[in-house]
Amino acid sequence: MSENVYNRIALLRAERGVTRRQLADALGVHYQTIGYLERGEYSPSLHLALRISEYFEVPVEVIFSTTPFPRIGERTA
Repeated sequence: MSENVYNRIALLRAERGVTRRQLADALGVHYQTIGYLERGEYSPSLHLALRISEYFEVPVEVIFSTTPFPRIGERTA
């Protein structure tokens, strides 16, 4: 069983015009942490995941998943 946590942080940031540093400052973390999260090199704590979802005002499952998200424009069965 895979322990990977997939996320859409970069997509949400791009949609909303938010830099890594702006998001990091809002969350009280180092900007490199955002990069690590986006690349899947670091899995957030539950507390941080919830704070990210609150920041973007979407449910946590819109941002994080234990299975890869479909690519944009990819059809799902």
